[in-house]
Amino acid sequence: MEKNIQEILKVLPHRPPFLLLDKILSVKEGEEVVAQKNVTYNEPFFLGHYPEYPVMPGVLIVEALAQAGAYGILTMEENQGKTPFFGGMNHVKFRRQVIPGDVLTLVVTIDKLKKNYGKGTGKAYVGDHLVCEAELLFMLGAVM
Repeated sequence: MEKNIQEILKVLPHRPPFLLLDKILSVKEGEEVVAQKNVTYNEPFFLGHYPEYPVMPGVLIVEALAQAGAYGILTMEENQGKTPFFGGMNHVKFRRQVIPGDVLTLVVTIDKLKKNYGKGTGKAYVGDHLVCEAELLFMLGAVM
C-alpha cells in the first residue's frame, strides 16, 4: 500500500522544496499514517543550518509530522482538496538530532477529528530511536 511522491502530490498541496515526505508506508484514513522522509545532504535548509554541522531544524521535523497527518486527513472523501493549516502544537520534545543520511519514519495518530479541525499525536523515529514527539492541532481551509 506504499505511496510514492507522485501519489503524495495528488493529495497534499505542498510542493518541493517544502514537501517533506518521500513515501507513505501505510494509511488508515482519518486514523493513522506512517510516512518516510529521507534526509539528504542536498536539502536546501542545510546550506544555513549549519554549514559545518548540518542538523535538520526541529520545526521542519514537526512540519514533516504535520504533512504526514494532513495526508491521512485529506485522503478522506469529505476532505479532498481542502487546505490543511497548523492550529498549534503542544508538548513538543526533541530527543536526538537528525542529520544527513538519516531516514525519518513519521507516525501520526489522529486523536480527535471534527468537521474542520482536529488533534493528532506525532512521533518521528530514526531507526528505533524516538527523535521527536508532539501534539499537533490543525484546521482545514476551503477547497483549493
